[in-house]
Amino acid sequence: MTFARSLCAAAMLVSLSCGATRAADTEPGPGVSANEITVGQTMPYSGPASAYAAIGVAEAAYFRMINERGGIDGRKVTLLSLDDGYTPSRAVEQTRRLVEQDHVQLIFSTFGTATNAAVQRYLNDRGVPQLFPVSGGSRWDDPGRFPWTMGFQPTLRTEGRTVARYLLRTHPNARIAVLYQNDDFGKDYVKGLEEGLGPEGKRSLVMKASYETADPTVESQIIALRASGADTLVNVSTSKFTAQAIRKIHDLGWQPLHFVFSGSSSRAEVLVPAGLDNAQGLMTTQWAKDPTDPKWRNDTATHGWLQWMTSHNPQGERDSSLNVAGYNWAMALEQVLRQGAGDLSRANIMRQAASLDLQLPMMLPGIKVSTSRHRFNAVRDLALKRFNGEFWESVGGIIYGE
Repeated sequence: MTFARSLCAAAMLVSLSCGATRAADTEPGPGVSANEITVGQTMPYSGPASAYAAIGVAEAAYFRMINERGGIDGRKVTLLSLDDGYTPSRAVEQTRRLVEQDHVQLIFSTFGTATNAAVQRYLNDRGVPQLFPVSGGSRWDDPGRFPWTMGFQPTLRTEGRTVARYLLRTHPNARIAVLYQNDDFGKDYVKGLEEGLGPEGKRSLVMKASYETADPTVESQIIALRASGADTLVNVSTSKFTAQAIRKIHDLGWQPLHFVFSGSSSRAEVLVPAGLDNAQGLMTTQWAKDPTDPKWRNDTATHGWLQWMTSHNPQGERDSSLNVAGYNWAMALEQVLRQGAGDLSRANIMRQAASLDLQLPMMLPGIKVSTSRHRFNAVRDLALKRFNGEFWESVGGIIYGE
């Protein structure tokens, strides 16, 4: 069975493998009973972003482990993970099913900026927690307008500003081209990049080219960006298109300083398909430990992650940062649920999510998960890394976000 097919199979089996049979709905909410907590999400098990479905599979595996250990305060965690095909309209349909038919207590770790944005108002109007979207959208940190939505990873604007600051410091005369996805995901990152460059630095932007998620390739955009005379490329694309861009850049003999979006830096899902030699010299940002980095070879937390991969996620790639991501996201939700174990009402789940202060084992030392009722973006700090042809290596120290 291919990896893609195994992901689709996993999507159908998640609800069976993650927890006990649904009990009758009882207080404190429709998704909580005396022996179960029901959590929902949508993931791109099909479509152009299907590589990211590994995150959902990893999260299901993590909660299987928790359930085998007795659950959370005696309750099993049932994760219902449905395919949205990375399509906003389908995300709406599937999320409504999860809330209105499956009666989940909260929505957790849905992938994508556009897909999460499509359901944000619906969930907030109904008081359903929308916890830790797998997206760096700035709109997940707006407790005034969206009190039921809480982000997790550093924002796309933060990542864009971080890259800009690095370029201004180390390549002040760079001629910068930008490839971006034509939606809030790509535009948020580009906005941060332009903010970081400032009025003077923006003059170094020689060309921007966008693509649509339905496009078959980004080869024509790469050809045009090369022709602009740029010596630096900031590539804000999802994994499929990132791999295509890396290969095309190599085929053209173009050698720009190439930055890729952090979520498209996985060795297994992006760099191997693109060709490791072709990816040499790539740069990106990071906030979690990379399992391929020899720096963490003797790290206790990395050993624990590898043991978990062997015992609970054996089909997952061990050189995939997506499996680290799923592990981190699930561990953060576990903490929220454990803090609120005596009161798992939706309101208290949000209160607990807004009072986190922890260092997750698979996050870089010094980068913490920290929230408050006024600050809903859980992770705000980043570091830079460069691919040396075999693994990602750190470049400098932590860059603290605003």
